[in-house]
Amino acid sequence: NFYRRDDTLSLGICNGCQLMIHLGLITPEHEQKPQMLHNDSHKFESGFVSVEIPENHSVMLETLTGSKLGVWIAHGEGKFSLPKAKDDYHIAAQYVYPEYPGNPNGSDYNVAALCSSDGRHLAMMPHPERAIFPWQWAYYPANRKNRDEISPWLEAFVNARKWIEKRKK
Repeated sequence: NFYRRDDTLSLGICNGCQLMIHLGLITPEHEQKPQMLHNDSHKFESGFVSVEIPENHSVMLETLTGSKLGVWIAHGEGKFSLPKAKDDYHIAAQYVYPEYPGNPNGSDYNVAALCSSDGRHLAMMPHPERAIFPWQWAYYPANRKNRDEISPWLEAFVNARKWIEKRKK
């Protein structure tokens, strides 16, 4: 019922992403559902990788379109197995490098995040909440390190807050 309402947002990160995909919450209109599978490496992957935010309509990530950002990953079952064509999904983030270890799990279409068709629900394997501050990054651009108090990832959470505030009025 929560997902049927038009005044809700949700974010599933890592295990939350797995649950959202398993329950079909991101692609309820698809007869053939995506799955989350074990990483191609057959091991738990933990590291700092780069993702790109493609043009998207996610409430949280749309304003970050065109960004390439570092982010932490930590998962053993992070592979998006997508049975349909790429254009049938609302891809909100992709690993920048298609090969291992840049795509740490072997996800189809290098997917790191999917959103629902209305953009309100976001499922992602990387952990942006672990990369809010520059000091949390394994690498942060030297020319920005002492100028930025927060990283661009915080914008996703600000976008969610603004979306909710606009609907409360």
